[in-house]
Amino acid sequence: MLIENPVIEIIDPAARDILPGKPVIEQVATGFSFTEGPVWCGDYLIFSDIPMNRIVRLTLTARGPEVTTHRTPTGHSNGLTMDGAGRLIICQHSGRRVTIEEEDGTHYVLADSYEGRRLNSPNDVVTRSDGSVYFTDPTFGLKKHSLWKEQPCCGIYRVAPDGEIRLVAEDFQLPNGLAFTPDEKVLYINDTAAGHIRAFDAAEDGSLSNGRVFAELRGDEPGAPDGMKVDTRGNVYCTGPGGFWIFDAAGKLLARVKPPELPANFAWGDADWKTLYMTARTSIYRMRFKVPGVPVGVMNPIAHWPPPGEEDAAR
Repeated sequence: MLIENPVIEIIDPAARDILPGKPVIEQVATGFSFTEGPVWCGDYLIFSDIPMNRIVRLTLTARGPEVTTHRTPTGHSNGLTMDGAGRLIICQHSGRRVTIEEEDGTHYVLADSYEGRRLNSPNDVVTRSDGSVYFTDPTFGLKKHSLWKEQPCCGIYRVAPDGEIRLVAEDFQLPNGLAFTPDEKVLYINDTAAGHIRAFDAAEDGSLSNGRVFAELRGDEPGAPDGMKVDTRGNVYCTGPGGFWIFDAAGKLLARVKPPELPANFAWGDADWKTLYMTARTSIYRMRFKVPGVPVGVMNPIAHWPPPGEEDAAR
């Protein structure tokens, strides 16, 4: 189903350099319970259907969408991503851990505790080209906070390539989506409860510093900061009241887009990485943009992105 002329509020004329001339939002699949954590895997999309406790595989063919179950149970998986080795990284919402799935299906735990205490409820995850993994750990999956919460904070953790786990930020209410700038020198982390995105300088050793508010997302419509992605120009796409908001690299609001259902998360995909896939409640939507997104599952995105001929578009 195509939604032509979707509701888009242009805040700054620079948004027209990102949006296509005739924006269209397409519903590519529906009938799910609550979708989250999409990630593009070369020629198909996988995502979490949290209440159904499964990871779904969506392949778009000339005959129409093909929907199959990739894995179940999943510990009520939420955020997903791919690392440079092609492995799937899974945030288990109720399982209270982060796991890795090898290409052959082998599954093992990456992180389930810190300093002897169980994690809260890992929510979203991103990888860096050095092989490290960062994830947020709010309490959304804990039904009985006073009894089940063991960590003293809702933190952001880094798992180093050697497996060492460190708490790299802790002064958050409910940390959620996170994304690196294209050069990986800044990590954006949003806070659902605070209604804003914060930016941190990311050092070569993986530590975070100089936390500051990058942008605020407030409004009277339903929706809050949740999933977040970045394109190759450094523009930030984040869910918020009414739909999703687009900011430039300086934090200036460019536009607000209102899909038919509230999105919870995004994934850049297709061969040119210019399609933004949206997990939005019961459905999956997609929308084309002029600028490609930062790809996932690439061993070194700094060295290999953008591809030849795309340098100008990425600036």
